[in-house]
Amino acid sequence: MSAKPERHVEGDCRRVLTELNDYVDGELSAELCLELESHLDECENCQIVLDTLHKTIYLVQHLDDDSQELPDDVTYRLFAVLDLEGYLPEQAGDVKG
Repeated sequence: MSAKPERHVEGDCRRVLTELNDYVDGELSAELCLELESHLDECENCQIVLDTLHKTIYLVQHLDDDSQELPDDVTYRLFAVLDLEGYLPEQAGDVKG
């Protein structure tokens, strides 16, 4: 049984986030996996990021080629939240919600 860190170290999150893709792909050494998993045991934010990454991968892998596009109002709100209105397609930019 490995000892857990006594407190969460914020700087570890940045390192963990840079290694998550390799972790999910099974490309990290066993030692790095243990370090990452130890951090994940303590860090709810990094757990959420990992869970989101897993869900994103699942959705991409199971997405139909014929999948429907987002409704214009949803697209507008998403781009607005991300401060990306300048990248909206013209028809979506006309919808305000």
